[in-house]
Amino acid sequence: MQPHELRRAVRRRELVPVHAGVYLDHTGRPTFLQRAWAATLLHDHAALASVSALRAVEGPGSQRAEAPIHLAVDRDRHQRRTGSGIVLHRVAHLEERVLWHVGPPRMRYDEAALDVAAGADSDFAALAELSRAVQSRRTTAVRLREALARRERISRRVWLESVLADVAAGTCSVLEHGYLQRVERAHGLSAARRQVRDRLGAGTVYRDVLYAGGVVVELDGRLFHDTTSQRDRDFDRDLDAAADGLSTLRLSWGQVFDRPCWTTARIEQVLTRSGWQGRARPCGPTCEVRLAA
Repeated sequence: MQPHELRRAVRRRELVPVHAGVYLDHTGRPTFLQRAWAATLLHDHAALASVSALRAVEGPGSQRAEAPIHLAVDRDRHQRRTGSGIVLHRVAHLEERVLWHVGPPRMRYDEAALDVAAGADSDFAALAELSRAVQSRRTTAVRLREALARRERISRRVWLESVLADVAAGTCSVLEHGYLQRVERAHGLSAARRQVRDRLGAGTVYRDVLYAGGVVVELDGRLFHDTTSQRDRDFDRDLDAAADGLSTLRLSWGQVFDRPCWTTARIEQVLTRSGWQGRARPCGPTCEVRLAA
């Protein structure tokens, strides 16, 4: 288009400016993907980063914030000004961290998930982000650890390494990690197997925690177990476990985060009846595990 033709199209509202040189062909509210495309077109050789990259992967059903648009550009790029609603992240080794063939270009899922976790407001939020990434089956704890090892500098490195080691061992949610740290390890309970594959009818289920002697601990957070159909499937799992000779204990947030010592005392009793010869230890001077028992 000639400059005067472009000006006429804008005047007629056939084109609507988004950024300098970037236009929409409608007057309605732009979608997330349209704004993401506009941002990457404004900044030559840029890619979606952080929360924006994850939202692009998760699709229309994503609950992540639509704005601002986070963009990754090369660390050595000297560009001071950007468009409205865009946050620039200067990234080392940009070429190998980005999927350039997708539209719009975005950082690899592992890299974006690590960035969001490292920049989270709290360790709890960071753990939730890592757990969500692994639960989505879009990545694994092993791949996240490999991506972390390639980073020269990143916030929470030591903490992220330890958490990813736990996730790799089978703790697939914030609640499961809380149980591992606050109940099992803090009180010296018997080490368990995690995410154990089992059959339920014609399908496959995964037992959250399985102790020797047939004691199963299912850790149900409201996020994934809060509808009638989901609860019904949970009860099917418990009934199926009982038919196989397993004893199921179903715990939620209160037992793990509010009353871990009280919970430990009850689990110790169940494990003892199933043949465990050990004994839970107090997690500190004010631990109530012995009193609760």
